[in-house]
Amino acid sequence: MEDTKTAPPIDPGVRIGHVHLKVADLSRALDFYCGVLGFELTQRYGAEAAFVSAGGYHHHIGLNTWESRGGNPPGPRTTGLYHVAILYPTRQALADALRRLLANGITLEGASDHGVSEALYLRDPDGNGIELYSDRPETLWPRTPDGKLAMTTVALDIDALLAE
Repeated sequence: MEDTKTAPPIDPGVRIGHVHLKVADLSRALDFYCGVLGFELTQRYGAEAAFVSAGGYHHHIGLNTWESRGGNPPGPRTTGLYHVAILYPTRQALADALRRLLANGITLEGASDHGVSEALYLRDPDGNGIELYSDRPETLWPRTPDGKLAMTTVALDIDALLAE
């Protein structure tokens, strides 16, 4: 990969704090994020916005209809969000997420083993891309002989994941 800037690296403690998604129907979005995925509702602003989280954090995901009530997802060949990646702390927690999806009839668009992680890909009710994944321990990440990261994309063994 070619460097495009020579600025010093960002502080390694920086994390993505939350994502805010435009949705067409707040209740439908909450049914998915809370009812299927299991996030907890932390605050709601009527029928216009809500905030959900895992583990009591103020919010990991904001959902709003301020500019999108009744709207349609962006069409193909448009810019915007590709997907939101939700990191599960363990492979067992990812397996639980997969069982929730299957129990609710949610269709996967893909399931990949990237060497560094295992990932499930799907769409929320508004067409937003969602990746549910768990990382492998860094000591198990694939590397080239000179130590560089060597991520892959191969089919995820769904049955093995469900056996967790």
